[in-house]
Amino acid sequence: QVQLVESGGGLVQVGGSLRLSCAASGRTFSTYGMGWFRQAPGKEREFVAVVSWSGSFTYYADSVKGRFTISRDNANKNTVYLQMNSLKPDDTAVYYCAAGPALERKRIDYWGQGTQVTVSS
Repeated sequence: QVQLVESGGGLVQVGGSLRLSCAASGRTFSTYGMGWFRQAPGKEREFVAVVSWSGSFTYYADSVKGRFTISRDNANKNTVYLQMNSLKPDDTAVYYCAAGPALERKRIDYWGQGTQVTVSS
């Protein structure tokens, strides 16, 4: 059974930082990108960032470029991180880990359960 388990969400003040983690299990995600989406109350789920299996390719939504960094654990490719800096109230959302052949084109095969990130002003 494939599982994606997120951790690291919480409450942070404007300008602060958080690091999200996602651990995948149940299969080897070789050739799969892993990444993050988010969904704010009353809004659609939106793409945030993706990293390739090798970690050499990354792609970000314009809204987080320069503030968020996605990376893949070199020792365990089934683990991915999202370092979030300079957080804004607009970053408040449930963040979902995802895995699939092309996350940035919404080709997603697996989802995590989500972790809440709240940025207070």
